[in-house]
Amino acid sequence: MTDAQRLSATDLRLAYGRQDVVHDASITLEPGRVTVLVGPNGSGKSTLLRGLTSLHRPSDGAILYGDGIMAADLSERQLAQRVAMLSQSRPTPSGVTVREVVEYGRFPHRGRMRRRDPEGPGIVDRALAATGVAELADRPVAELSGGQRQRVWLASCLAQQTGIVLLDEPTTYLDLRFQVEILDIVRDLAADGVAVGVVLHDLDQAADVADDAVLLVDGRIVAAGAPADVLTAERLSAAYGVAIDVVTDEDGHLHVRPARRTRRTPAAA
Repeated sequence: MTDAQRLSATDLRLAYGRQDVVHDASITLEPGRVTVLVGPNGSGKSTLLRGLTSLHRPSDGAILYGDGIMAADLSERQLAQRVAMLSQSRPTPSGVTVREVVEYGRFPHRGRMRRRDPEGPGIVDRALAATGVAELADRPVAELSGGQRQRVWLASCLAQQTGIVLLDEPTTYLDLRFQVEILDIVRDLAADGVAVGVVLHDLDQAADVADDAVLLVDGRIVAAGAPADVLTAERLSAAYGVAIDVVTDEDGHLHVRPARRTRRTPAAA
């Protein structure tokens, strides 16, 4: 893994055209910690994550790395040497194998002629194994299921070997076993000193995997800090517009669930 990096964003404003989507967001991703972004649909989680990579250029604000370098001063390749991102939607390339897709993650580390990467094959093999797709290495990506492709793209992010990894809904399309395994990989990355930012819809998963939690509502960060302080029944009920219970089990783990199902009033006869 490359040297760990802190990422600090200050007063980010992100827009689509003239419509602001994220307002004055300040967030720090620390090496060795998992920061989970939660919030209702349309709250700006994915947009903020993309903003942290500079894939979505901020209208205002700044992104600074721990060594004092501003993201705005880096080339696309230099950014890719620092930050890897798994987006919600990825293309399904035709005519390429799983291994070739994972090898894409090595592009920022290759020489000027894009050929020299002596450590690359071993790193790709480890990424394939870590995500459970080694046995699929020679299969065309177009033949895989959505869950398999999700793991392939995550393997490509791991092969990129950056000190910051951003994951937007990494458990999408995955069955329970692979959801657990992906979240284990998230914790392993943090254990290796990587700064991890991840968007999750499942609040139980968020509470379980997070060192730090960030709650967004209507494009604004309304709470940030320890999961127990952010993922409270009061905050979540207000954010999601439904009564939510938060309980702590005997092992100190938070569990988040709706207090009751939303019931429709029966139509008049």
